[in-house]
Amino acid sequence: MRIGLLGGTFDPVHIGHLVMAEEARLRMGLERVLFIPAGAQWMKTAGEISPSDARAEMVRAAIADNPAFELSLVDVERPGPTYSVDTLRLLRDQLGQATELFFILGQDALEQMPEWHLPREMLRLCTLVVMPRPGVPPLDWDALERRLLGVRERSRFLGDAPQVQVSATEVRRRITAGESVRYLVPEAVLEVIRRRGLYRN
Repeated sequence: MRIGLLGGTFDPVHIGHLVMAEEARLRMGLERVLFIPAGAQWMKTAGEISPSDARAEMVRAAIADNPAFELSLVDVERPGPTYSVDTLRLLRDQLGQATELFFILGQDALEQMPEWHLPREMLRLCTLVVMPRPGVPPLDWDALERRLLGVRERSRFLGDAPQVQVSATEVRRRITAGESVRYLVPEAVLEVIRRRGLYRN
């Protein structure tokens, strides 16, 4: 079985996340894509992100109409900082050694990966599915390979994938300012945001 993994803060989940997941699913022949909201992130302090239950509810609403998409609470249900390598280890144990794991990420995140916790262990556990990002210069694979040996062999770069220029930061800013985010997030997600009063001053 081939399973895609798309982790993130998802604060909120938006159409860019959904496009990435669907493109990876189709291009890599994935049976399922797991959306994995982050728990306590080592890069962010408490109070900087919305509660995990709110972020999980937004993801659940966003993916409800796609039977190949699934919410995983593996990160929000465990204590302590969330490291991607630990997520991969847990899912490897849960899904079994016969399951192939495909870790979906943007090119900008890939370029930061050498600074992540145990990145070489991540390469052993999964294949990276890398999406281009708007405005990001072409990837220097030689330079990246010098910083993280083996990354090129373990990566599949979908260079012609659709690029959606939307960010959660911009969505939050627009909501706070009272501006429209219609078509930037699914309507079901917008309903959760309204009901919970998220991102309002």
